Amino acid sequence: MAKYRCKICGDIYDEEKEKVKFSDLPDDWKCPKCFAPKSLFELVEEVEEEIEDSNYSKRVYIDDTSYSIKRDENKCILCGNCKSVCEFKQGVYNCYDMNRTYKKMICIDCGQCSVACPTGAISIKEDYNEVRKILKEKEKIVIFQTSPSIRVSFGELFDMEAGTLVEGKIVSLLRKLGASYVFDTTFGADLTIMEEASELVDRIKNKKTLPMFTSCCPAWVKFVEMFYPKYINNLSTCKSPILMEGAIIKTYVANKLNIDPKNIVNVAITPCTAKKAEIKREEINGSSKYNNIDNIKDVDYVITVRELASFIKEEKIDFNNIIESEYDSILPKGTGAGLIFGNTGGVMEAALRTANYLLTNEDLKEIEFTSIRGLSGIKEADIKINDLNLKVAVISGTKNARKILKQIEENNIKYDFIEVMACPGGCIAGGGQPKHDLMILDEVKEKRIKTLYDEDLNSEIRYSYKNPVIKEIYKDFLINPLSDISKQLLHTTYKNKENLLNKEKELV
Repeated sequence: MAKYRCKICGDIYDEEKEKVKFSDLPDDWKCPKCFAPKSLFELVEEVEEEIEDSNYSKRVYIDDTSYSIKRDENKCILCGNCKSVCEFKQGVYNCYDMNRTYKKMICIDCGQCSVACPTGAISIKEDYNEVRKILKEKEKIVIFQTSPSIRVSFGELFDMEAGTLVEGKIVSLLRKLGASYVFDTTFGADLTIMEEASELVDRIKNKKTLPMFTSCCPAWVKFVEMFYPKYINNLSTCKSPILMEGAIIKTYVANKLNIDPKNIVNVAITPCTAKKAEIKREEINGSSKYNNIDNIKDVDYVITVRELASFIKEEKIDFNNIIESEYDSILPKGTGAGLIFGNTGGVMEAALRTANYLLTNEDLKEIEFTSIRGLSGIKEADIKINDLNLKVAVISGTKNARKILKQIEENNIKYDFIEVMACPGGCIAGGGQPKHDLMILDEVKEKRIKTLYDEDLNSEIRYSYKNPVIKEIYKDFLINPLSDISKQLLHTTYKNKENLLNKEKELV
């Protein structure tokens, strides 16, 4: 008895199960799932070749290997929203052959499908219950760090207007949950800028590989590793802010506080589902090597904005009436440059502020780079620093990254520096952020963006290199950007993962 697969929707006609040979079906018989004609069915030679999800042509394929998302089959209505966003915004769906992947999930972990899902069938793989258990273990030192953009989005889950600043409330909330210390990842963003701007200047001065791509978005990094591995050397070697801060927490901070790094549990609160996969990368172990301790990671858990809201609602904490408090001072709040990391264009702008200083030894007179701000998926600018002309681009949405890479390859357009964020709008629109009706989503993004830029504008310090604790850490510990110890703790490597798109190559 044979099996036949619909070429349109992937539904399987099993002769043994149906008790009727496929050839005996009437000519006007149609696929029961998508109503494709009988002529569009093909013979399946082996049961192992079948795609387990018979609806894979209508929706993104999700399996248990994902660290970021999961699907509840009982809630899926086959609307196709997940497929649409994955294909037309992210440029992932339809760029691989499911049969060649041997039914393995191909995903950059951005979580945009969960944002587009109207029924909650696709949701975040939650880790907050594990963190809740650890918070009850007295010997553990649980340290939370909060990403720049969550301070302007978290309040939306408690009936506050989009863009409402709730930074101080989040700090108090985390202490109420049992945090030993609460740090701001904007400090890690300042550290990233010091390293990344130094790397850019080094590449320009010494004629190394250009353009340099930003590397703080793990979904973009995985996109390059799978679809464009020839550009791996263009990626900045800098870790993302949560990872840099994590490495500092388990080395410099642990030493300052006289804490055994093995007892530290570092939890990052982020807008991003891809961070859940990023912290699992085997390369992310700088603190383990430095401390000569096996099996510790720079960051132990990632909890998204929506997860944190679920956590405190289950704990029956009244977020709206929490009194604000400050971050712990050993790693204080970062600069305005660190705050704008949450916006598309923010990493580029922050890096250019510091790159200018490294090249001229002077502060910028005009600090805002308005040409690379806003929600447009592709923004380009020519930046002049003394006699140096830099051509830069800011991309949000990996489908737009494909367009820029095509320009580079087909039109030989030369760029020096390119920022890429996988999520349209940047981290303010990450896959773990509060969900909204798609009709008003851009308005919500604009409000979040505005608050972060306003906070930068009102910051006492707006340059990463002027952060006094950043200066102190380099003086007492890291020596200088791109030093050997900086490279050990704050930089990383990447791998060609093109084979994931064609598992057959592994068998040859």
